Amino acid sequence: MKKSKAETAETRKRIVRAAAQAFRSNGIRATGVAEIMSAAGLTHGGFYRHFASKDHLVAEACAAGMESTLDAVDASAKDGEQAFIEHFQTYLWDRNRRDCLGECPLIAMGSELARADIETRRAATTGYRELISSMAAKGASNSGAAIFAFSSILGALTISRIVDDPELSNQILMETKKRVTELWLKVSEPDASATASDELAKEADFIENLPNAAGS
Repeated sequence: MKKSKAETAETRKRIVRAAAQAFRSNGIRATGVAEIMSAAGLTHGGFYRHFASKDHLVAEACAAGMESTLDAVDASAKDGEQAFIEHFQTYLWDRNRRDCLGECPLIAMGSELARADIETRRAATTGYRELISSMAAKGASNSGAAIFAFSSILGALTISRIVDDPELSNQILMETKKRVTELWLKVSEPDASATASDELAKEADFIENLPNAAGS
C-alpha cells in the first residue's frame, strides 16, 4: 500500500531526528545509515527513497539541529530582555541541560562539519547567521557581541569536554561565562555600546594576530 505524502514526510522527519541524535552522540563518520534507520524503526533498504546519500541526510540533520537551537534561544526571550539575559547566564551554561545548546550541531559536531560537503556547511552557515541575528535582537545587542559571545561559548564547551580534569573543565566554563556575561551586559546598556565595541575590537585584533605571533 502506497503511503500518503503526509506519511512520507513524517517518515523523513523521523529519519532526520534519529540521524541528528546519532550524529551528536557518536559523530558523523562513526554513524552508519543502517544504524540511523534502525534507530528510526525502519529498514536499511528504505533509506534511498528519502535521501540521495548520507551527505544529503547530514545536511538536513544539521539544518534541523540549527533550527532547534534557534527555537530554544527564541523561547528564552519571550518574557523580555532580562529573561533572555538570565537564561544566557544560567540555562545555556548548565552542563546537565542538553536540550538547548547541546543540540546545536556547531557544538556537538563542529570539527566534522568543518570537513563536510558544501551543502552541509551551507546549512550550518545559514543556521549560524540566524542564531547570531536572534541573539543580537533578543539581547538588545549587536551582531559583533553576539558573534563573540557564541564563539566563546562554543570554544569553552568544546574544550571543557576535551580535558580530563573535572576541576579544570568547570573552571573553563565558569571563567568564560563570567567574562562573556559581563561583556554582554555592557553591550546591552544604552550608554556603554561604544566601550563594549572597543573591547570586542581589541579581542578581534588579538585573535587575528595569534598566527603571526605563533610563527615569529
